[in-house]
This record gives sequence, structure tokens and C-alpha cells, in this order.
Amino acid sequence: MRVLCAFPEAMPSSNSRPPSCLAPVALFLALLLHLFLSSQAGDRRPLPVDRAPGLKEKTLILLDVSTKNPIRTVNENFLSLQLDPSIIHDGWLDFLSSKRLVTLARGLSPAFLRFGGKRTDFLQFQNLRNPAKSRGGPGPDYYLKNYEDEPNNYRTMHGRAVNGSQLGKDYIQLKSLLQPIRIYSRASLYGPNIGRPRKNVIALLDGFMKVAGSTVDAVTWQHCYIDGRVVKVMDFLKTRLLDTLSDQIRKIQKVVNTYTPGKKIWLEGVVTTSAGGTNNLSDSYAAGFLWLNTLGMLAHQGIDVVIRHSFFDHGYNHLVDQNFNPLPDYWLSLLYKRLIGPKVLAVHVAGLQRKPRPGRVIRDKLRIYAHCTNHHNHNYVRGSITLFIINLHRSRKKIKLAGTLRDKLVHQYLLQPYGQEGLKSKSVQLNGQPLVMVDDGTLPELKPRPLRAGRTLVIPPVTMGFYVVKNVNALACRYR
Repeated sequence: MRVLCAFPEAMPSSNSRPPSCLAPVALFLALLLHLFLSSQAGDRRPLPVDRAPGLKEKTLILLDVSTKNPIRTVNENFLSLQLDPSIIHDGWLDFLSSKRLVTLARGLSPAFLRFGGKRTDFLQFQNLRNPAKSRGGPGPDYYLKNYEDEPNNYRTMHGRAVNGSQLGKDYIQLKSLLQPIRIYSRASLYGPNIGRPRKNVIALLDGFMKVAGSTVDAVTWQHCYIDGRVVKVMDFLKTRLLDTLSDQIRKIQKVVNTYTPGKKIWLEGVVTTSAGGTNNLSDSYAAGFLWLNTLGMLAHQGIDVVIRHSFFDHGYNHLVDQNFNPLPDYWLSLLYKRLIGPKVLAVHVAGLQRKPRPGRVIRDKLRIYAHCTNHHNHNYVRGSITLFIINLHRSRKKIKLAGTLRDKLVHQYLLQPYGQEGLKSKSVQLNGQPLVMVDDGTLPELKPRPLRAGRTLVIPPVTMGFYVVKNVNALACRYR
């Protein structure tokens, strides 16, 4: 409400004010008094305040971790590697003796090494001492060759299909052929290595588990996130894409637990993009968001092993390029190996905002996982906890450690792109220092940035980082 009243230019005193203005002024003052008294009596909602354009609500995230018991324990070789036999066909086998390549591989130990892939048709598996051949029947080479990858795609690749029951019978036959051979008698058998669990693939897995669920040591499948022909850099930041894996895990677990509850499950082949990957994208810093989230999600949901395709190979999905230079996903994997142990811990988060919005504080774009710190890392005592955090927001996020983590010393390992390419960069920096090999036989020292006790963690926009919370003395992490 506005009260307009004209006053003469010269007014020596208030007594000379025209009487015609006194009435509306008195009425306005009375109205203000009435509004003030009524607000004191009941309605205490604050009046809206105009904010400066672009000013965002500040959020402080409170983070705690359950330290008494782990929610999962995965394999010591959880992060493992694959080599495609195409390196033989393409004449690359001699390079496996490269001192530089061996140094890079050693950095990711311990790990399983899977030797397989889609380009294996030219291989022949032979064992001259195989007794099955002398009896006229097919030997292990027949089964090893014909059931290598994604049996659900046999119709497309070979013009014939196989159902789950027949596949299960063949696995049983393969196991019976291997057991009498001394070199294979204690060998483990993994399968069926299906593709994405669509309806027909789930039907195949169901038939396989019903017949041969107890025959295999672990159930395996493969996952590819994106069609490499249409990928864009922003695709790697989409939470919907990151979450496609979680639904697949549940589908696989449902079938496996129906027939063999508790059977180990392996993701035996994961790539970010299909068709060999996309240059400057699937080998860039941006692809690391998918890879690190894959590691966190699989361990949290109880998958025992994940095999990365590929350590060194053709295309752009690998960890090491053809010039033997480590790519961003390699450095991410190296940090994971050095800092993350097999025990998975439950994370609890809560948020505080100036403007309360219950349930709207933590978004899927901020992903936090917690493990016991790797007990092989002698820089940290047992009982320490390692967090790894993915911030897909375009703004920084502040995290305050609470509960058992309150006022503990923290070591930060913040991984960011290095160079002018930004998210498309093939080089990374750790706490502001570029990561490069010292020489062919020496990896760089992974130096943390110490943060004082009680300091708020500030996660820069669109970054990934590891945070070791020292000396927590977590019960879940004190013993193997």
C-alpha cells in the first residue's frame, strides 16, 4: 500500500501540515499496527525476501559410516583385467614383454587375468594328452572354443541358437572332461557369460542355472553402457545411464539365487562404449565417472569380481593406449587398488539447508561409497576408512564428516583432468600435480593432500576423489 500526500514546498513545522493529510497517514499507521499484532499472535511465516540473481541455496552434507560390520565383502582380486587374444592375431604379443607394460600391469595386482573376447574364433585349444580325443568324442577344445562369449548372440554370429538347458549340459560335460586331466583337475569353471539381461537372455540364464548352476564356480555376464557410434561427452554424466547397471545386477541375482543361493557372481567384461569405443571420449577423463561408479555399485550390491575389458588392446576402451601410456581410467584403477579394501561399509548421509527441503538434499549426482582401507597399504593403520566420491554437479559440494568420522585426519586424493581439453583430456592430475610415469620401470608416487581434523570436505564440480579417514579404529576394518 502506498499513501500519497502532497506537501507545500515550504513547511516550517509539523503544525502547519494540512489537515487533509493527517487522516490517511493515521489510517496507514493503524493498518501497519494491526498487521504486526496479528503476525505476533499467529502467523509467524517469514515474509519473502528478494535474493540476488544467481544466488544458490547452500547445502552442507553430513556424512557418517557404519563401522561395526561390513555390509559386503568382495574378492581380494575384485578389480581384474582382460586381454583379448587379438593381440596375438595382430602381432602384438611380443610387446607384452615390454618393461613399461609390465610395470603398469604390476601396479594393478593382485588381479585375475582373463584371456578372451569376441575375436577368439581363430584360436584352437589343443591338449595332445586329452584322453577324450582317443575315444572319438570332442575334447575340451571344442567346448572352450564354442562357448567363449555371449551365447545369447550365437544365432547372430553363427546362424544357430543354443538354449540354456543345452548350454548347461555342455558345461557339465566340459567339467567331466577336465577333471581326469591333472593340469585341469582343480581348474575353476565360470559361465555362462551372457550379455545384457533382456527377456530372452534371462530365459537362457534360467535354463542354464537349473541344469548347471552347481557346476560353475561363479556366474558371469557382460555389460556395455553406450553405443560407441553415438556417444557424446555429456552422456557420461547422466545418472540414468549410471543406474542401468543396478537394474541388471538385480535381474541376474534374482535368477541365480532361485537355484543356487549365495553363488558368486562376476561381471566378466565391462566396457563404457561398444564398437571398440570412441576416440577422445571412452579413453578420456569423462569416462572415469562410469568406471568408478561401476566399481562402487558392483561392490555395494555384492558382485564378487569385475573384469575390465581391456587392459591393453585395440580401440579406445582400454586402460593403456598403444603407445603404452596410461589413460585416465588406469590412474583411477591404480588409486582404487592402492586405497580400497574388499570390505564394503554402509554410508549414511543427511543434509542441512537454509531453506528446509526434507528429502531433497542428496541427489543422485553426488555418489558416495565407503570401504575399509586396503590393509596392504602400509601408509595407513588397520581400522582406517576410505571414501570415494563422484560429484556430477556443476557446483562444488561441501561434506562434513560426522559420528565416528568426526574430527579425524583425512588424506585427500582428488583426481581432475589435466590440460586444455577438460573432460575430454587423456591426462589427469592428482591434487594439482600431473600423473606421469617416472620411467619405464617406475610409477609415480601417489601423494595425498593432508586435511586438518574436522575440516569440511569440498568436492569441486564434475570431479572424482578418494578420501582416507585415518585412525577411525573401525571394528569392521581391524581384522581380515
